[in-house]
Amino acid sequence: MRLIPYSALLMIAPLLSLSGIATAEVRPAVVELFTSEGCSSCPPAEVYTAELARRTDVLALTFHVTYWDNLGWPDRFGLPQATQRQRAYAEALHLSSVFTPQTVIDGRRSFVGSDRSAIGQELLMPRDGPPITLSVRDGELAIGWTAFHATSFGDVLLIAYRHSAVTSIGRGENSGRTINEVNIVRTIRELGRWDRQGGEYRVRIDSLPQDATDVAVLLQGEGQSSVVSAARLALPSESRVALSAGAR
Repeated sequence: MRLIPYSALLMIAPLLSLSGIATAEVRPAVVELFTSEGCSSCPPAEVYTAELARRTDVLALTFHVTYWDNLGWPDRFGLPQATQRQRAYAEALHLSSVFTPQTVIDGRRSFVGSDRSAIGQELLMPRDGPPITLSVRDGELAIGWTAFHATSFGDVLLIAYRHSAVTSIGRGENSGRTINEVNIVRTIRELGRWDRQGGEYRVRIDSLPQDATDVAVLLQGEGQSSVVSAARLALPSESRVALSAGAR
């Protein structure tokens, strides 16, 4: 058998992309932490998630649920969509109930959010997916991907999040503590469906929450199952300034 030199493979790869068939590439592991400022066992999970967020091979997102809000401290980042998403995972992963802190990786496996050993082992698993392109131009976020081999279909999700925040807790289980929070999800938007064909969407930046600093796009299987691909993008500072100015 004749082997193809590595240099030749580098020349062939762009042609494969131009043919309309996307080649698989390494993508970040999607780590979703479900947490609350009112949960006393959540800060260690927040610390670990902040460490993971600094890794280039991890897309870490924190979803602040709302069911702790009536237990002494209303979470300022509590998001009904986060609670709904966690409950959907409980059903999809056949869990008996929701809990905090919970980490879900790639929509496939659930862990206690502070379990560094188990989560670390899961992150060692290889993963790939069709490349997603994200860019901002003329006040719009452009999202696109080319055709790829797939045996299923699902949803295209746009997640806008805030890079960081510091919160001093005045009441409840964490009273007196100061929590450093990262990648706080501010909205989850279903843009449409994906299948093996390519697709594209455009979203106005000024339609995103005022405090969003970054966006992520997930291609996720039907019924909130496995994540097929993911990408993230920091919003340009000028876009954030314009968004903030327009909201006053």
